[in-house]
Amino acid sequence: MARPVWAGNLSFGLVSLPVGLYTATDSHTIHFHQLQRGTSDRIRNRRVNERTGEEVDLSDVVKGYDTGEGEYVLVEPKELDEIAPGRSQSLEITGFVDLDDIEPIFFDETYYLGPRGKGFEKTYSLFEQALAKTGKAGIATFVMRQHEYLVALKAEDGLLTLHTLHWADEIRNPKDEIDGLPGKAKGTAKEVRMAEQLIEAMAMTWDPGQFHDTFQEKVAALIKAKQKGDTVEKAEPAAEPTGAVDLMEALRASVDRARSPKPAGEKASTRTRATGSGAGSAKKPAGKKRIRSSPKKQDWDALTKADLYKKATAARIPGRSQMSRHDLVDALKHAS
Repeated sequence: MARPVWAGNLSFGLVSLPVGLYTATDSHTIHFHQLQRGTSDRIRNRRVNERTGEEVDLSDVVKGYDTGEGEYVLVEPKELDEIAPGRSQSLEITGFVDLDDIEPIFFDETYYLGPRGKGFEKTYSLFEQALAKTGKAGIATFVMRQHEYLVALKAEDGLLTLHTLHWADEIRNPKDEIDGLPGKAKGTAKEVRMAEQLIEAMAMTWDPGQFHDTFQEKVAALIKAKQKGDTVEKAEPAAEPTGAVDLMEALRASVDRARSPKPAGEKASTRTRATGSGAGSAKKPAGKKRIRSSPKKQDWDALTKADLYKKATAARIPGRSQMSRHDLVDALKHAS
């Protein structure tokens, strides 16, 4: 079992519950060492005194705040703990808000919250059930690793989760950060309707299991290929930006592609079966029955990625927007 990254008391009103905080997510990023080009020599990062050039032991490192006047105010790690006595072990709920009122930009890290010690399971479960039924999130602040956090506590599938939030003054104003925001450049009513139709045509059920980190898979494949002396397929260049003149046509084509339910060959075959029965069917020329013959083997290499994506859309292959050309071919072969 994992050890909690923080332990303390969760308090709401006069009720106090000992809890532990556990990391909820993991990273599968492939890590590289730094080497000097042309050698197998590792590059190491060291703590070096910039005046003497000598390496400094971690125990001799203190924090220093630059006053801007050529002086530093030195602060020992223990001094940071002493100015927040008790708070580093306390998670006190200030109040409860509707979950929908917290804008997504405020959410940062996610942790699991579990009860610590015997006899507190009922209190934990009671709090989780109450949050789940009311749709509320508890707002609190607490100190962990010499940092104070604003957090939201919520119920999720029978357990309590804690989400660290950005402070309000940490959220940047987009107007100060982004040049060339649209301003008064609005789409026409017809363009907006077409964009809405595209969104509706591409609607899907949220299933995070459909998506995976394809870049890390390709990094692993690159490493494996280089070990064998092989080469790997390079990614296709990004699509060209859609200009304002071509916008409506691009939207219309996108809607048509998203709405296409099945490949054309399958439609023709279905129509033939529907009209091939009855008294009038015997009078049809024999040549028209050729549509029943087995279709030719698909030449996937002859298709562009756009063609493959269109077929994947028609076949309703999940996760197709994240797939490479090779992934699309594999998915289409499997679907057929």
